[in-house]
Amino acid sequence: MITAGGRYCYATRRMASILHIWGVALTAAAMGYALVALIALAARHRPHAASASSAAALQPPVTVLKPLCGAEPHLYECLRSFCEQHYPRYQIVCGVRDPHDAAVGVVEQLKRELPHVSLELVIDAHPSSGNQKVSSLIAMLVRAQHRWLVIADSDVRVTSDYLARVVAPLNDAGVGIVTCPYRGLTERGMWSVLGCAFVNDWFMPSVFVAALFGSRAFAFGATIALRRDSLEAIGGFERIAQQLADDYRLGELTRRNGLRTVLSELMVETYMHEPTLRALLRHELRWLRTIRSVQPLGYACAFVTFALPVAGIGFALSGGGRGAGLMLAVTGVARVMLHFAVRDARAGWAHLWLLIPNDLLAFSLWCWGFLSRRVHWRQMRYRIGRDGSVQPL
Repeated sequence: MITAGGRYCYATRRMASILHIWGVALTAAAMGYALVALIALAARHRPHAASASSAAALQPPVTVLKPLCGAEPHLYECLRSFCEQHYPRYQIVCGVRDPHDAAVGVVEQLKRELPHVSLELVIDAHPSSGNQKVSSLIAMLVRAQHRWLVIADSDVRVTSDYLARVVAPLNDAGVGIVTCPYRGLTERGMWSVLGCAFVNDWFMPSVFVAALFGSRAFAFGATIALRRDSLEAIGGFERIAQQLADDYRLGELTRRNGLRTVLSELMVETYMHEPTLRALLRHELRWLRTIRSVQPLGYACAFVTFALPVAGIGFALSGGGRGAGLMLAVTGVARVMLHFAVRDARAGWAHLWLLIPNDLLAFSLWCWGFLSRRVHWRQMRYRIGRDGSVQPL
């Protein structure tokens, strides 16, 4: 006869066994992801044969669309990098929503300094209940002179061969959009450094892992290049005017039309400026909830991409077993290697102490991302609908 105490002991041992199995599985999954992320990053850094042929590709005239909002740090430097392209013929159209926007002065300064560059400014003050950036793009497109388009965020800095390399894949009629990976830059400030780590250590490695396995279900505001006929075929910018993830939707809609998304070999740079902890939390939550809105299943499964915290949880659940401990150690080493792989040695050592706080913060925000559909964007508050649309609050 089994006593109550015996049943309790049996249940306790069974629960401990289940937790041990789950803990080992979690730790193994986290370790596997960390190692695959290193492989994906190494594959990304290999020289590509396409690099040499990019300059020789057909180079039709291009219009660059630059939505602006405020005089962000380094805005002048970023805009000037687009004005100094080694490309035969291109036009740059900047757009703002407010005639008193501080970005207007930066554009006017560049027009005076570089009169040979076809640089225009569009001011669209019409109220919009949807995506403010897309509203600006609709107004800017009216002034676009060329059929090939490049859209890039205001905080992006590029090299002089940027246009030649980004638009080259569009010579293939089967390509819908070309998008660029990006690397975060910052000068000082702990919150900005953490914002950079979120991009460099977590987001872009996860993109490279997806690309390594053949996925192209992404597009980034840092750069999207497409032909105007591809844009018109999906219904123009108006089709995504209510969407928060406008960049992702452009890629999704062109793929529905049978066109491919190309992840460029060129990595651009974007300046991260997070003046306060509150600004950092709002920015990262918007990123995470945007991902959740367009890929809910992928977002739910993304826990494994937070390798170090997940491996630590798995180790704890396993009861501190030797096997789980070894896998946790391997995960930690791989995480440190990833930290140095995405930045130079000097910055790597200087920011090494932020590795664990950053990973814990990112994992916590991923969990927080499930709790609400509200985001802050450019002084506005929105609720994300089930279809990814934005509803101002």
